[in-house]
Amino acid sequence: MQKITNTEELREAIAILKVKQTEQGVILKEQFRTTYENLKPLNFLKKTFSQLTSDPDIRGGITSNLIGMAAGYLSKKLMIGSTYNPIKQLLGSVLQMGVTGIVTKNTDGIINTLSDIIQKFTSHKKTD
Repeated sequence: MQKITNTEELREAIAILKVKQTEQGVILKEQFRTTYENLKPLNFLKKTFSQLTSDPDIRGGITSNLIGMAAGYLSKKLMIGSTYNPIKQLLGSVLQMGVTGIVTKNTDGIINTLSDIIQKFTSHKKTD
């Protein structure tokens, strides 16, 4: 900043600083509004979820985990059912964890095999 030597220069410097202060105040208020909106819990969760689902590696991992957990749960319900017997509950939990782990690790192969089976049943051979 240059050296102010008279009253007119002082008034100009003050006017310039007031304009600058007003512009910075507007920018600060807008930034505050943006930050406030981003930190709202619902908006924060939406943004985090959209970032997670946009990454193909994470999306594939989530899908594999969900399929594995569903398969484990279904296998436990089919094999053990509802029981109050603690030994059966323990065996059911071990079965569920085992099936979940196997299906999660081999999701792509399982999906491909199921697709092939479904395609064989749904494809119609033409007979001449």
